[in-house]
Amino acid sequence: MNETPVLAVIGGSGLYDFKDLKDVQSTEVDTPFGKPSSPITIGKLMGKPVAFLARHGIGHVYPPSEVPYRANIYALKSLGVTRIVSVSACGSLRETFAPGHIVIPHQIFDFTHKRARSFFDDKGLVAHVSVADPFCEGLSDVLEESLKETDATYHRGGTYITIEGPRFSTKGESNLYRQWGLDIIGMTAAPEVFLAREAEMCYTTMAHVTDFDVWHTSEEPVTVEMVIQTLLKNVSVAQEILKNMVEKIDPAVSCGCQNGLENSLITNPDHIDPEKRQHLSLLVKKYLG
Repeated sequence: MNETPVLAVIGGSGLYDFKDLKDVQSTEVDTPFGKPSSPITIGKLMGKPVAFLARHGIGHVYPPSEVPYRANIYALKSLGVTRIVSVSACGSLRETFAPGHIVIPHQIFDFTHKRARSFFDDKGLVAHVSVADPFCEGLSDVLEESLKETDATYHRGGTYITIEGPRFSTKGESNLYRQWGLDIIGMTAAPEVFLAREAEMCYTTMAHVTDFDVWHTSEEPVTVEMVIQTLLKNVSVAQEILKNMVEKIDPAVSCGCQNGLENSLITNPDHIDPEKRQHLSLLVKKYLG
């Protein structure tokens, strides 16, 4: 299949195991940052090519801190992808965001500490990218319109705190996050959303609330079983939403995300390390030639 995917989906491998996906192919991609979490599955959905990547690998073998986020985003970029929807589990820090609901966050708080957060994190080529509004509003609009056509209860807006994991929070931590005014909690949105901006790709998140974290005194603390049960229930609605998104996406429409690196590269071109320039050519060639 030589057509460019109109959308990439990063999530669990079960998302692309449905009958509406046609002409399925699996593609192995190498990147300067190593191999992505899994082969990239490409197929036709609603007559349009769509790419799927299993964030935690086939069989869920990568913990959140070890997911090769840079390789994942770079691999999708190399296939010409310009739009990404992340499908992930999250805990709720708000009474009104109940298990089974879906949240489209508009902000993020990165509370991780041991992940490679940027393509530009070592010597040779420096970039300072604006992420004041980290999620693409246009693609989030498409996601919201797609959700409206389902029976799912959803919320537009909210701040997603990304913790390191793999453990869940203590009650002290969870209550502090609530005091900070945060809304949902998960382990994978950062650095994914930031890398997508550096790669000049639109990115939005379909966050499925699976639990009330551990702060809610009348609910059981979050467990793996609780997360899996809710996600399995939500697979069919997630697939329906993805079909709606693909149908609504106009590949000809662009937004500011496609110029995310504009005015961000600060290194004097005469001093850019040639190896680094080559290493990041896919991302910077339109600005550096």
